Amino acid sequence: MTVLLDGGMGVELTARGFNADAKVAGHALIESPSVICDVHREFIAAGAEVITTWNYAITPYRLALSDLRGRLGEITRIAVEMANEARGGKAGVRVAGSLPPLRASYEPNTQDPASMAEEYAEIAGHLAPGVDLFICETMASAGEARAAAGAAQGHGKPVWVSWTLRDECDGLLRSGETVDAALAALDGIAVEAVLFNCCDAAAITDAMPHLRAKTKRTIGAYANALMPIAKDWKRDGNVLREFRDVTPEDYAHIVGQWRAAGAEIVGGCCGIGPDHIARLREELSREG
Repeated sequence: MTVLLDGGMGVELTARGFNADAKVAGHALIESPSVICDVHREFIAAGAEVITTWNYAITPYRLALSDLRGRLGEITRIAVEMANEARGGKAGVRVAGSLPPLRASYEPNTQDPASMAEEYAEIAGHLAPGVDLFICETMASAGEARAAAGAAQGHGKPVWVSWTLRDECDGLLRSGETVDAALAALDGIAVEAVLFNCCDAAAITDAMPHLRAKTKRTIGAYANALMPIAKDWKRDGNVLREFRDVTPEDYAHIVGQWRAAGAEIVGGCCGIGPDHIARLREELSREG
């Protein structure tokens, strides 16, 4: 049975006039939470069985940039409340609590492990009362994934870990580490599923057979629709990356390849919207 995730929230929120920029996400959650709830509802209507809390940019470091560090708990709880409000009493829909990169996407974190573990423990503690599972997502390195998963496992809920791969289809994490090393870093931690996300779909297609061969855990993926970046890519201020035109049909075909390689959890990331998820639901329903 394939589990269907939601898609990327940022583009959908922006289309509704919501400022989804990471540097002001905290203020946006405080001022306009209902918009987030509306987008969650659209993904549920499209057929998503797991929706992820929109706290991706709500970390101690990022909130400090907006003078909101002291409101981490309050803002994270708003994100959790909006996901649960959207779900309502709909059976079969779970809420995943996001444990995101602590600093920035795609850039391996240079914090010491103890510091990362402490920050993730704080975030997980605020998420735990209102989520059904945790997803440590867009993990660029083995160490950050281990810190996030370790912090999540103490709450007695399923923990999923999702790494982001280089877009060159070389099978390596953004840090340059191998998938084997990333899996080994999770030894001793209760992780239910491992996935790839927020990278080029072709990179996932290439890496999925290897992941299936290397672990007995549930596996999955959710790609983005962004233009690929080079392994030596560096963030240039807050300039947004460009998107590619990925139709729901194209994406459904790609996801079909992942499923053929063993993926049991699928969905979308940046640029993959409700129409894409609805098309995936059609495919999954057709196959029974």
